[in-house]
Amino acid sequence: MAQEPQLDRDILCCSMCQDLLKDPVTIPCGHSFCMDCINGFWEEKNSYSCPQCAKAFSPRPALEKNTILAVLVEDRKKQKELEVSRQNIQGRIQDREKDVKLLQQEVKAINGSADKAVEHSEKTFTELIRLIQKRSSDVKQQVRAKQETEESRVKDLQEKLEQEIAELKRKDAELKTLSHTENHNQFLHDYPTMSALSESTSSIHIRPLRYFEDVTAAVSEARDKLQDVLLSQPEPETRADFLRYSQDITLDPNTAHRCVLLSEGNRKAGGIGYPQACSTHPDRFTRWRQVLSTESLTGRHYWEVERSGRKVSVAVSYKNINRAGEAVFRFGRNDTSWALDLDYTYEFWFHNGPIPVSGPRSSRIGVYLDHSAGILSFYSVSETMTLLHRVQTTFTQPLYAGVNLVHNGDEAEFCKLKQTEVI
Repeated sequence: MAQEPQLDRDILCCSMCQDLLKDPVTIPCGHSFCMDCINGFWEEKNSYSCPQCAKAFSPRPALEKNTILAVLVEDRKKQKELEVSRQNIQGRIQDREKDVKLLQQEVKAINGSADKAVEHSEKTFTELIRLIQKRSSDVKQQVRAKQETEESRVKDLQEKLEQEIAELKRKDAELKTLSHTENHNQFLHDYPTMSALSESTSSIHIRPLRYFEDVTAAVSEARDKLQDVLLSQPEPETRADFLRYSQDITLDPNTAHRCVLLSEGNRKAGGIGYPQACSTHPDRFTRWRQVLSTESLTGRHYWEVERSGRKVSVAVSYKNINRAGEAVFRFGRNDTSWALDLDYTYEFWFHNGPIPVSGPRSSRIGVYLDHSAGILSFYSVSETMTLLHRVQTTFTQPLYAGVNLVHNGDEAEFCKLKQTEVI
């Protein structure tokens, strides 16, 4: 803070309290003081003199406010408040300038890191391309070498066969000539002198045209693995991310148990207490009130199920799940399906038994599937998305969405989702 000018201090400050005058008054000698300061001084001394020049007064002078000094003091209090405000502003400016410099440093660090990442990526991919090209060249050479070997083998066999054919033709001509000999004695004389047939070349077995299928399979497998690494995408984090993979699900009437009533364009399933008249179909569930989707699911998909009632299971399943009898054919009670049971509590089921699941209760459940990565996740969906349970496994077949309705009146509806939808 700048030092106050001495003239201002002499005029506007009280010589007794050394502060700006408060309710300034001027006594007959011309000196000014705070009203409280001069009154307190006179009452303490029980006499009326000037604290500054010691001039005595009698009787006690009447004190009146010095309006001019009061205005000057008030102005001074404002020129001080202003100074404090300016100092605060300047302090904030300095703080913000420091923040700007920090942000500039962060941008510089980001750019530097990005440049290094790009440089490293380019270098790595260049090396990878070089390795792939070298491996491609090696594979080509190996294939061509194998080709020459196989071709040479076949040509050797071909030459042997052609030699054998020539010998057989010559022998056939000799026998033909001998057969036309009319002199019996001459025939008996010449026959024993004929050369015996050489041993025949072993039977030729043509191999199936699969000489290089092992190479093709190995290269394809390497390509698939490389694609999995290079083209893999991070898991979604926000609901907007999940909605990018939204999948419309409809239910297959041919799989629905007779006590499952479909509606809303086969998107909604309800448990009823009486069997419907339905055609006999090998895909129909006959014991549990279950139904599977029409759509097979591979790749990445996200869908949501709105449920109501006492107990509903939200599931995915292979198509070859058994459809009749036994408790183990209920969703999640076998090794061909995965299910989240929704009751007063949550339980995840797969094969051998339940896993208790904690999380906020919600009428809507989100399901995320990344088939190739073997990821299956269940979410409680309300104002936010909360992960309830995540499965990491290997899926060997396409999956189908499904629901199980345990009690009469239980309902589950596969929601229509849009990428712009907001909860």
